[in-house]
Amino acid sequence: MKSLLQGLETAGRWTEDLLLSLILLAMIGLASGQIVGRNLFDTTLVNADELLRIMVLWLTLAGAVAASRADRHISIALLDRYLSGWQLRAVRCLNHLFTAVICALLCRYSLDFVAMAREFEDTLLGGVPAWILQAPLPLGFGIMAYRHLLHAIGAAAGRPPPARTPSGKPAS
Repeated sequence: MKSLLQGLETAGRWTEDLLLSLILLAMIGLASGQIVGRNLFDTTLVNADELLRIMVLWLTLAGAVAASRADRHISIALLDRYLSGWQLRAVRCLNHLFTAVICALLCRYSLDFVAMAREFEDTLLGGVPAWILQAPLPLGFGIMAYRHLLHAIGAAAGRPPPARTPSGKPAS
């Protein structure tokens, strides 16, 4: 059972990294194409700028999801220097619980946002239903809420945060 869970975790990590890479490469290609088109051919793709804005949102969200998997999100670890033992575990648990609650609220409100976009039949990119392009919002915030809840449980149980290698990646 443990090897199955490790395999699923590895597959999820690989999928997230692939998604991040593909979005970034697509953004670079699209932005480069826009620059070349404007400067050399005096033309651009009609909805490219709008698509790039949507892709920035997706890339940011995918990056935040990837950061939450290894507890690498932006944080101010001031108390980590002064506390140890159960006090440090309690502070880490509370921090992760707070983050999980905020992410859960963002998930809930982004679900409302997507539902309203669907109800009002909003469109983007010249006719694509907006709710389809906004659907990653509640999904990403939901995944982050779940992961921070798991981190809180781990901190309460005394499990140390993931160790880091010099490259910044979690140790195996």
